[in-house]
Amino acid sequence: MPNPLKTLYLLAFPDVQLLDISGPLQVFATANELMRKQGQPVPYVLKVVAAEPGSVVSSAGLGLLTLPLPGFDENCDTLIIAGGRGVDAAAENPELLKWVRGQAARVRRLASVCSGAFLLAASGLLEGRRVVTHWSRCDELALRYPLLRVEPDPIFINEGGVWTSAGVTAGIDLALALVEEDLGHELALAVARHLVVFLKRPGGQAQFSVTLALQKKAGRFAELHAWIADNLSGDLSVASLAERVGMSERSFVRHYRTDTGNTPARAIEQLRVEAARRLLGDTALPIKRVASRCGFGTEETLRRSFLRAVAVTPHAYRERFSG
Repeated sequence: MPNPLKTLYLLAFPDVQLLDISGPLQVFATANELMRKQGQPVPYVLKVVAAEPGSVVSSAGLGLLTLPLPGFDENCDTLIIAGGRGVDAAAENPELLKWVRGQAARVRRLASVCSGAFLLAASGLLEGRRVVTHWSRCDELALRYPLLRVEPDPIFINEGGVWTSAGVTAGIDLALALVEEDLGHELALAVARHLVVFLKRPGGQAQFSVTLALQKKAGRFAELHAWIADNLSGDLSVASLAERVGMSERSFVRHYRTDTGNTPARAIEQLRVEAARRLLGDTALPIKRVASRCGFGTEETLRRSFLRAVAVTPHAYRERFSG
């Protein structure tokens, strides 16, 4: 197996999210350890760097020993930008942005973890790309950088050698994907087993409440959303919903799409899937009963909606998340 030595920079800054650094760092360190045990050369040289070399205090209060920002003459394979509470201040540092842009022109791979996408975006390196960040900041990222194509659901996205990942622990998923790209599936799987994590996590990052997200997007339909969530197995036709809010069907569909960016049918499916996820995780109800209680009608309809929304079957979801 080809194994050229790869230097990885992980960029830290004051108030960095600790797991954004330590999670990926441990994945690559474990890959080194496993390769060493196999009698193979270690694949990675790992460097945590910062504009404030010496010690950077994370948002958790733990200090990190960091190296100075390397010059552009040093060979680097991959640059990973961490996120955290301090990312906005870091993204306002012109010298740091200049360094990121300079390294981006030289490295083979560029990546961000969690809200580290904001620093990459401020550097102008994400324009026109599909990107993801922590679910709680996806709307903000899209608003501040309208040339980005922000997607809230994936764990990570790779577009042309530029990787972005979702919140916090998704940095581990990202790092495992990079190891798999470098060293193959078997080694990445061995790293995942050693760390007791999934190599490919089932489902997206939609761990936040669909009900709350819908209420945040559309104030005038907030009461309707709450009522829908309590009546998932009832009549949720457009005619019924329009009557409930005192609008004609055509007016209701138009205003709903304008206010939420969604169709009523899609919103109802999201709410039903969220309810099914709770029942699958918290109860032992047969999947057929879950489908009926959440308004899907049949188990097959539930399965199709689940695959579309969560990318796994209800059975697989229950195996992973059931208490």
